[in-house]
Amino acid sequence: MLISADSSMRLVGRTAEIAVLNGAVERLRGGTGSVVWVEGEPGIGKSAVVATAAQIGREWGCQAFVGVADQLAHPPLLGVLVDCLEVGRRSADPRRARIAAFLNERRGTLDLADATRAAAAVEMVVALVDELCAAGPTMLVLDDVQWADDASLDVCRRLVPVAAHLPLLLVMSYRPGARRPTVRRLRGVTRRRDVVRVPLGPLTPDAVRDLLAALVGAPPGDGLVTLASQAVGNPLFLQELVGALVREKLLDISTRAEVRESRTDVVPRSLAAALDDRLSFVPAGTIELMRAAALLGGEFVVTELAALLGRPAIDLCADLHEAVTTGILVEAGPRMRFRHPLLRQALLDGMPAALRAALHLDVARALEATRVEPQRVAQHLLASGVVGDRWARQWLTSVAPVLAAWAPHLAAELLRREVDHDPGDEHERSGLTTNLARVLLATGDHEEAATRVRQALGAIVDPNDRGHLHWILARALFSGGHNDAAVANLHRALRADDLPDPWRARLLASLAMFQRAGVGDLTAADATARGALRTAAVAGDAFATAYALTGLWAGHSVRRQHRLALRSVEQAIDTLGSGVDHVDLMAFVLHGRIFSLQNLSRWTDAEAALRDARDFLRAANRIDDTTSGVTAAVLLFWLGRWDDALAELDAVAQSTSSATYRGLREGGPGWLRHGVAALIAGHRGERGRAAAHLRAGFDRPLVTVADRENIDFLLVARSVAAEQDGNLRAALDHLNDLLERRPGEMTLTHQWLPRFVRLALAADDRSAAEAGLRACLSEAAAEQVPARATAAADRCRGLYHCDATAVRSAVAHYRASGVPVELAGTLEDLAVVLAQRDDTAPAREALDEAVDLYDGFGATWDVRRAEARLRSRGIRRGVRGSRVKRAGHGWDALTPTERKVATLVAAGRSTPEIAQSLFLTRRTAQTHISRILAKLDLRSRVEIAGVVLRQVPGGVLDS
Repeated sequence: MLISADSSMRLVGRTAEIAVLNGAVERLRGGTGSVVWVEGEPGIGKSAVVATAAQIGREWGCQAFVGVADQLAHPPLLGVLVDCLEVGRRSADPRRARIAAFLNERRGTLDLADATRAAAAVEMVVALVDELCAAGPTMLVLDDVQWADDASLDVCRRLVPVAAHLPLLLVMSYRPGARRPTVRRLRGVTRRRDVVRVPLGPLTPDAVRDLLAALVGAPPGDGLVTLASQAVGNPLFLQELVGALVREKLLDISTRAEVRESRTDVVPRSLAAALDDRLSFVPAGTIELMRAAALLGGEFVVTELAALLGRPAIDLCADLHEAVTTGILVEAGPRMRFRHPLLRQALLDGMPAALRAALHLDVARALEATRVEPQRVAQHLLASGVVGDRWARQWLTSVAPVLAAWAPHLAAELLRREVDHDPGDEHERSGLTTNLARVLLATGDHEEAATRVRQALGAIVDPNDRGHLHWILARALFSGGHNDAAVANLHRALRADDLPDPWRARLLASLAMFQRAGVGDLTAADATARGALRTAAVAGDAFATAYALTGLWAGHSVRRQHRLALRSVEQAIDTLGSGVDHVDLMAFVLHGRIFSLQNLSRWTDAEAALRDARDFLRAANRIDDTTSGVTAAVLLFWLGRWDDALAELDAVAQSTSSATYRGLREGGPGWLRHGVAALIAGHRGERGRAAAHLRAGFDRPLVTVADRENIDFLLVARSVAAEQDGNLRAALDHLNDLLERRPGEMTLTHQWLPRFVRLALAADDRSAAEAGLRACLSEAAAEQVPARATAAADRCRGLYHCDATAVRSAVAHYRASGVPVELAGTLEDLAVVLAQRDDTAPAREALDEAVDLYDGFGATWDVRRAEARLRSRGIRRGVRGSRVKRAGHGWDALTPTERKVATLVAAGRSTPEIAQSLFLTRRTAQTHISRILAKLDLRSRVEIAGVVLRQVPGGVLDS
């Protein structure tokens, strides 16, 4: 059996497996036999691997015999071994000729039911192998033993325990799923300790790239790699894929090989046909069941398949078992999954397009009846291409708000299709347009949302529907940067005499938000919000009341009346209650509470408030709310948990829905996301990463006051970059915008002003330093109760006047309130002030503590800066031993949160369970798992469990 060109291709990425075979053959040459059991799914390269074993053996002077079992309903007695050992009546070897004559003479009556005759044949073959081994080192290489007859399997079972005592290397390949008792007994024998097991898994991404390059003769482009990922590392399918792409002229090959027209989601027709041929051995009933299952997606629940077919689940058992046995399906927890996307696509392509479309509508109805997630129903509705169906319209109208939260772009496409096809009567037009516009707001398509609402307003008479549409129009205009138009629209709507009180109160509350966030008119905003409160009380509208209270919260926060602000949001929370009727507003109010608690230096309470917010979002099925991730990242930044903050931000970046604040521009969370990430990268000396976030953050213009109050992290990150370049003047200038707040602006400038004063003094600009001090003192004076701004003013005063007592006051505040980032910076400043006063020992002590804190954040840039500032004044760190460098790989590289996640993975917790346990979003929990896999160089959750058990006896971590 020679290795074909196709087979050699399938050896790409199998270096470790070939090394195992080499070792086995080398031992055989020394007289020590063994058994090698190669196991893997169809197309994974088993035949190529075992053929390589035979080739290696022959090259090293061993006798190598190769046999391949055929898939036959009734395989001939000892068929695979007859072929392997070259047994024939005309054989020159008398032993082989006698065995062939015995088998031929008895073929008419001899079968596996005749135990005596079968046993005699088995004994003859075992004796032949023994004689061959006496002549020299011998290899038996048997491919696809799952198809072998029982007598051949009995021979193998006899040879396994004696191979080590003979110069015999027995290599067997096996495809999982065989149910015959004889195969199971053989597998049991091969679990002996002295059997070398070689499981063939999918090729690694690097090996896939290498195989693609070998097949096409050029490095693969991103599109080809993306399409090839559907083969899930199966070399046979990769070869079929490339062959089909070449046949259908879908590849452009120059310096790189790329799929034409970015057709990364298309399976070539000839590939589908080739894969269909690969399924020809599967029973027809199983194939038809798999075609229906393919409509449900890459994964499906058996009850859903039963509902689609209108059959009891038990009726599907035999065909599903056959699909698993033949490698079409694998188990995925409580679901079934197609082993390869390409196989699923081949099954789908085997159906006429019109039939597929009709079946997708049936699938949608069947799934809706089983109460699955609405986005799954929506995907099938979209695939069906059906427009105007009564059931589909009613379903879409009823689930649009939920669908918009989970899959806004999918919801927009379905609603857009229905509205454009036939808007229906007034009520239906209003419902469809309202839902479409709300979804378009979520996807950031503000201009289209405004256009759709304007078109609908001309045909809507009902006052409630008109009020709702004006509400959405105002939000779309404001979010699109047209604040004046939004305010004008609200005034126009409010002039209508028939506007119902609930909508009048809501529009007034919205107007109050826009008056402050748009142009900073705090006086008008407060008056409008109080008017909204009165109207809401008359109407008994909880939403309008809470929204108006949120407007008052904003005004109090701008004035630094943080206790009043906290009281306002807590009243809003009480008003909305524990229900989930107004998810967006409640989420914003809960975030407002976190903000106010931070401003009052109640950091522990702020963490608890974040947990409350996530509990609410989980109950509302909105746990992956992106604004929650940004709010968490800001809080975690100040708490010094920067790796956790970045995990939150990475999860936000993966979200398909836009981040929104009720009544504020959608860009706010985006600016904060890039700003926090850029600032952390800057502090850690990761200048390239910081620069990328700065470019992305400053990529859109600032229009409103609400825009400006979300860019402070970006401004400071840009200042850090300039300071790292040695340009103190530029670093100072980048912070000038933080010296004075615009009317109505909420920006917490005090948290950055100590940096401004430090830079000004370093640049020998006393007048700028004095301006920074005055600004911070003004912020402190505005505080309703002394808190963060007061501590920041003490720090600025201490720096400017070289007053250690003032700086120590700030240190005491930050230490007591538990905010390590501000504590570290203030300790550094204290060390400098003490050094200027020649208090060497206390200065060194403050420096040591600051650097220890910086090390905990990974703030390498801050460590270098602090040491340089003190070194210039003759102060060096105390003798504390060399700092331990943060590990980048292995168990020690895991953060405390990642270790907790790893432990929960080891305990068998699902990603949603881990998220709930640690008060994370599901995406953040998955981000942590991905980082754990990368740091530990693992590929699965099972492997994480193994590492945890080795690192932590019993799998229990210290709290």
